[in-house]
Amino acid sequence: MPELPDVAAFRDVLATCAGRRRIRSVEVLDAGVLHGVSAEGLRSALEGHAFATPRRHGKWLLAPLQGDAPILLLHFGMTGELVCCNPADTPTPHDRVTFTVGHDRQVRYRDQRKLQGIWLTDDADNALAGQGPDALEISRTAFDAALADRRGSIKSALLNQAVLAGLGNLLADEILWRAHLHPARKASSLTSTERDRLYRRMGSTLRSAVRSGRVPPRTSWLTGHRDTDAARCPRCGTRLHLTRVAGRGTAWCPRCQPP
Repeated sequence: MPELPDVAAFRDVLATCAGRRRIRSVEVLDAGVLHGVSAEGLRSALEGHAFATPRRHGKWLLAPLQGDAPILLLHFGMTGELVCCNPADTPTPHDRVTFTVGHDRQVRYRDQRKLQGIWLTDDADNALAGQGPDALEISRTAFDAALADRRGSIKSALLNQAVLAGLGNLLADEILWRAHLHPARKASSLTSTERDRLYRRMGSTLRSAVRSGRVPPRTSWLTGHRDTDAARCPRCGTRLHLTRVAGRGTAWCPRCQPP
């Protein structure tokens, strides 16, 4: 499922593929991914304009246009992605919207399950008002404040996009494993030292993942072992526990992350 590092990679796809080229055509192959705008409305708003510098907040990609024009908002749900193609390339069954820029490039919004999609807005701040601070940009002070009054588990807090935007299941488990914290610990029970360790591990994990353009399944990462048979902790070799925390499948090490 696309998380913060994936969306950072999609931002780079849009920036390098579309650049500041004029949008020659917008083709909606499946209007089921459009929210609050029709296929004709999307074409009318975008064609003839050029993309400005895209940015990311949490799992959202914001694609402003040059000049006085609306902002394109994209969310990738569980299976979405942005790909750069040649306009002559045959569309796949999961290509939902294409943006042809210049004469030889096409950005495609591709999504198998269509759980989220594309919005058009004049006010991105209002559209994302329910989102918490970005997990890669949040300050230590704001991080402490975000966790201070949470009654549930620390994993639940990390996954709550209204508390902290950008983390998904893989990243939450990876960060908690690196911080030596049990995922079912109450967020409010963390000491200042533990919150500091969690904050620092979150930052280093995200920076490394963004460089990879994904949550990398490296052998030195929990992510590289959690889905293997008889999975073991890459740090101490203990057999990993696979349970459900915050309603999500959760991998954790009983030795490195005691309750």
